[in-house]
Amino acid sequence: MDAAIAGLTDLHLGDALVTVAATPAPFDAMERVHRSRYLAELAAYCHDGGGAIDADTYATGRSWEIARLTAGAGLVVLDDLRRRNDGVGFVLSRPPGHHALADRAMGFCLLNNIAVSAAALVAAGERVLIVDWDVHHGNGTQAMFWDDPEVFYVSLHEWPFYPGSGSAGEVGGPNALGGNLNVPLPAGATGDVVCRALDEVVAPAVERFGPTWVLVSAGFDAHRDDPLADLALSDGDFAAMARRVAAFAPARGRLALFLEGGYDLHALRSSVTASLGTLVGAPRRPVSGETSGGPGMDQVEGADRRWTEAIERGRERSDRRPD
Repeated sequence: MDAAIAGLTDLHLGDALVTVAATPAPFDAMERVHRSRYLAELAAYCHDGGGAIDADTYATGRSWEIARLTAGAGLVVLDDLRRRNDGVGFVLSRPPGHHALADRAMGFCLLNNIAVSAAALVAAGERVLIVDWDVHHGNGTQAMFWDDPEVFYVSLHEWPFYPGSGSAGEVGGPNALGGNLNVPLPAGATGDVVCRALDEVVAPAVERFGPTWVLVSAGFDAHRDDPLADLALSDGDFAAMARRVAAFAPARGRLALFLEGGYDLHALRSSVTASLGTLVGAPRRPVSGETSGGPGMDQVEGADRRWTEAIERGRERSDRRPD
């Protein structure tokens, strides 16, 4: 959190930086994506002092309170953007959220922060694009909106890698075929590979979907200095990605980033500065330039074909089902 806040401070935005205080997410907002029983069990577990949930995920006596504030922070940011009809939101989310399932905590995540906000937008009649550029696939977010035609989930992630999901053949449920787009990338992939995926695979699909809001699972653990993964992006690459994703938003004030992973503090700080600086037009340039030459172009070239073929197979299975 300190590193991400320092990344904001480095932009020297002055009065242009507006801070809004988080409030706990209401139960009805959380229950749109999480099962009531799970919420009750998580609250009780934390009340009793917490402990290890799995090998990666733990809770303390205050984790329920903090997780509710984190999930509620996204709702507050979206409300402020709607009121202003301007700006870019950045939700400082800790714990992160995109691995949390409807009934299970995992991967450092207790509540799925971005999913809570996306579901609130859908309930208000919006069509939501979620772009997940965390180095890990957001299995929780994908599962929550698997069969929801009002949410288009896009993930660019290292493959094969934790949590094991995110193949190009995962394209959505029978009511939302094509509403899920994964671009798996090999270890060592550089920024030119990711940007080509956004330009040639993601952008045409987003145009067909027609979102009214864009939310980003902004993990910065795809940075080449991050100790938990093996992609090779720089802070300059994150700026280039942010610029492309911002172009998907249909109007001002309809874009919000949610902090996910990022475990090298220097890389996290500089990547926050680079990506948000690009979005708000701050004059500071990325510390390092965009990267190129890594593997993955072959995977990108085939991603759209694999996605389209998987959609067609899904339609054929649906047609064969008896009424």
